[in-house]
Amino acid sequence: MKTVLCYGDSLTWGYDAETGGGRHPLPDRWPSVLKAALGNVDVIAEGLNGRTTAFDDPLVSADRNGARILPTILSTHTPINLSILLLGTNDMKPAIHGNPQLAKRGMARLIEIIRSHDYPGGGHASDILLVAPPPIVATENAEFTELFAGGEASSQRLAGLYEEVADETGCGFFDAGKVAQATPRDGVHLDVANTRKIGEALAPVVRLMLQL
Repeated sequence: MKTVLCYGDSLTWGYDAETGGGRHPLPDRWPSVLKAALGNVDVIAEGLNGRTTAFDDPLVSADRNGARILPTILSTHTPINLSILLLGTNDMKPAIHGNPQLAKRGMARLIEIIRSHDYPGGGHASDILLVAPPPIVATENAEFTELFAGGEASSQRLAGLYEEVADETGCGFFDAGKVAQATPRDGVHLDVANTRKIGEALAPVVRLMLQL
């Protein structure tokens, strides 16, 4: 059986803006939708609210630095055939850095980690699919407006920059903003319909990359 690792933030965790922090039902989260579409493939959902590509968040308890945690995740789940990286929205917070170029560099660092990791048990680096998150949209939620100040414009640039780094490094690329959009309830997260759309749209891409 082939294994797909979905490494992401709250969009992968299944954050439900309608409930103010609960989770979408398990079958509606995009990794679950992807698994249902692929059939006999092990799809592992490794999502954490607030996770960044490669940067610290000093305001939280659990480590949100995606680059620091990734080696542990890789060793935990090896062998992995495909790693899907869906990160970058939290990088757009001014308190993190708010710079799409730095998010691109963070993604490049994650690629480097996957390819250079010392895998236990004779494991080896997986193929990699970079997924650009849907851009941040305007919201009347004052808290999220301040948390992601400037994020509407900066997040619009992520897809182009991620496509560049994918081409530079020989990774797959998918722009989730082409099939899904964030809910205006908080401007960042996805409702059930849109999170399902990501899983559905990724299925043919993943089939091709896994040669199913």
